[in-house]
Amino acid sequence: MAGSSPARAALVIFAVVTALFSSLLMMPWATESGRPAELHEALFVATSAVSVTGLTPVNTADHWSLAGEIVIIVAIQVGGLGILTVASLLAASVTRSLGLKTKKIAQEGWKTDQLGEVTSLIKIVVAISLIIEAVLALVLVPRLIHLEGDVLSGIWHGLFYAISAFNNAGFVIHSEGLAGLDHDPLSIWAIMIGVFLGSLGFPVLFALWRTRLRYSRWNLHTRLTLEVTVLLMVAGAGLYAVMEWNNAQTIGEMGFLEKLQNALFASVNMRSGGFSVVESNLENPQTKLISDALMFAGGGSASTAGGIKVTTIAVIWLAFLAEARGDTESTAHERTIPASAVRVAVSVVAMGATLVLVSTLTLMTITGQDMERPLYESISAFATVGLTSGLTAELPPAGLYILSGLMFAGRVGIITFAAALTVRQRSTRYRYPEGRPILG
Repeated sequence: MAGSSPARAALVIFAVVTALFSSLLMMPWATESGRPAELHEALFVATSAVSVTGLTPVNTADHWSLAGEIVIIVAIQVGGLGILTVASLLAASVTRSLGLKTKKIAQEGWKTDQLGEVTSLIKIVVAISLIIEAVLALVLVPRLIHLEGDVLSGIWHGLFYAISAFNNAGFVIHSEGLAGLDHDPLSIWAIMIGVFLGSLGFPVLFALWRTRLRYSRWNLHTRLTLEVTVLLMVAGAGLYAVMEWNNAQTIGEMGFLEKLQNALFASVNMRSGGFSVVESNLENPQTKLISDALMFAGGGSASTAGGIKVTTIAVIWLAFLAEARGDTESTAHERTIPASAVRVAVSVVAMGATLVLVSTLTLMTITGQDMERPLYESISAFATVGLTSGLTAELPPAGLYILSGLMFAGRVGIITFAAALTVRQRSTRYRYPEGRPILG
């Protein structure tokens, strides 16, 4: 089944890897208590780690042993690099080269039209990941050693957060979360920069490296990704600051510069990082609504971020502008965006919204709660963000399985997920006459 379609192969590989890490987390040595974790618990955390989400029904620091935390961080690294990248590397280690089928599978994961770019893209993905994570670790490790007063603990926590930040995983291994670091600007900025870089996407990072940051040589995808990312980041920070400025339970009692810093930190992480220095359930309802929108938007394509992706938003917005102006085609930066790209963008939004709607309704039925918390949790899972209203820890096994499936679909990618479930490709040799329904 996997060999008949690259998209189906992606689905199968992701499922197998998730099952492997689930089985490891069910071992007695993976928990602090020495008792094997329940299936729903291990499956949820493994799915969350491989999909670099960060949602968890248990406190990571208290529930899992050091061995369990190592399993989680390895799963995060594998999921962040991309299951298909790791599979390609394993294939290359055996065959000494990437065959045509392996390249097609990797091409499906990295959304590149040029098959010849796959090998170089895989190499640069691994190199960029390791370099950025190493730089983050060089900043975080000494700082955490200083703050915690323990060398071994500081090294482990610094390495963990460096990997978790760049991969937009949002997992923390302090019992109190990042609350203990909220007054340390160096740690906050290191984590924030790591999340931001990871959310851009490997194609964008590859383009930035190849063009040496020269704007004139950036392709359309790179320009749209950076423009929409910065726009959402600034707008999100501004709205968060306005909504929470006087909220004593979040940032209300902080100083002026600290409020701005934490507003920016929240904005960056609401789009996929999942880190937070304040509890999301203490935020105002208006802030949660803004967070819902930013989480659903997500980050860049083929990145460690989730959501419907910022380029999807750009394509739909450009199509709207073209329609408002009476243009027959959407354009941006002297490039024409094909109608097929608009159809894919609309499909991604529609399918994502449908999955979130079904999950929200199901969780409302299971928990008996109103819409706010189930919607927040569903969008966080689908967009692989990891922020929580506290509902995940309260869910029964059925609710955890629902969110696990949502994280699975969100990370594999809606289009890949749908294509993987398609038994055959339809090709027609005829075309029906046009019919124009009345719209609007």
